[in-house]
Amino acid sequence: MSGPNDIYAESLALHEQHRGKLEVRSKVPIHTRHDLSLAYTPGVAEVSRKIAEEPDQAFRYTLKGNSVAVISDGSAVLGLGNIGGYGAIPVMEGKAILFKEFAGIDAFPICFHSQEGDLVEQIKNIAPVFGGINLEDIAAPRCFTIEEELQDIGIPVMHDDQHGTAVVVLAALINACRATGKDFTHLRIAVSGAGAAGYAIARLLKCLGIRNRACIMVGDLIVCDRKGIICKGRDDLFENYHKYILAHETNTGYRTGTLADALRDADVFIGVSAPGLVTREMVHTMAPDPIVLSLANPVPEIMPEEAHAGGAAVVGTGRSDYPNQINNVLAFPGIFRGALDAGASRITDEMKLAAAHALADYVKKPTRSRILPNVLDKGVTRAVAEAVRAEAVACGCARFVA
Repeated sequence: MSGPNDIYAESLALHEQHRGKLEVRSKVPIHTRHDLSLAYTPGVAEVSRKIAEEPDQAFRYTLKGNSVAVISDGSAVLGLGNIGGYGAIPVMEGKAILFKEFAGIDAFPICFHSQEGDLVEQIKNIAPVFGGINLEDIAAPRCFTIEEELQDIGIPVMHDDQHGTAVVVLAALINACRATGKDFTHLRIAVSGAGAAGYAIARLLKCLGIRNRACIMVGDLIVCDRKGIICKGRDDLFENYHKYILAHETNTGYRTGTLADALRDADVFIGVSAPGLVTREMVHTMAPDPIVLSLANPVPEIMPEEAHAGGAAVVGTGRSDYPNQINNVLAFPGIFRGALDAGASRITDEMKLAAAHALADYVKKPTRSRILPNVLDKGVTRAVAEAVRAEAVACGCARFVA
């Protein structure tokens, strides 16, 4: 098996050899004058007239109906931090090829150099050519504002670091409960990380803002940031509106203290923060047969061997070299495929819930070592896409209902 240094060297060589991972190909031939007349002038004028009269015809006549922009400012690239727009290009290229490989979606990386300008307006200005917007690796709290302000542009917009992660974590928890016999509604959960992923996970698990009978909330949830447990009365929360919300919607027991205090008697640990924050002794203080989802990447908050040594019944990480890999590729291709197939105007909370349940149900008999499907199983994308498409139609935000 190749070590990390081998992988880095091989990857560098691969990217140099191909000059990136994407290319643009024509769907139609240009062999004759007639071909040219159909694809370009004069024939294309009629297509443009149709779309100018009715903009939604762009979904019918152009690449818009099957395209997604993968947008980043490089301010929070997984495992690398703030590396800027140039550094983000190969990561966004990678995201784009996952869209194509798993969902047949034509995606393209759009990486902004400036992290200070009005990114919302810039995205609105390029939106006409795309059928969806996948926001990626944008630091909190800016990512929250950007996503919220783009919800009414008429096409689905989703920050995958938030909602893709939350969907996969919810599916993992559903099946971990099925495998261990725990009651989902009685779960006591400690989350390490109050950034994009931590906030979205908390919202989905506590049904915050979701008015839907399909949303079943966990018993209690405590979120920790670098300063410890988020709770009412912390004098720094007014600086961050989203942490202020967490303080008032979670931690019903009003606990204070450190991550170790939050873990005591918890049924579940969810880590979306930093390496090495949790020890086997901390896991040992959790409730019997705890579930540990340690997702910092490439080095998790606690390694699986240590988590099991502390008594964990189910352990998941973001890594491919351990069982129970919790990877967003299980969610985002299917979510966008379903949204595009429906011509959805947005991605609703109900669509995210439908995706999570479809993902969980795809594993017919969950076990402690298999709570999610294999990330390379493309049937997952089809199952998630159909659930999302059906929900988009049901909630009234679909252009295409057939």
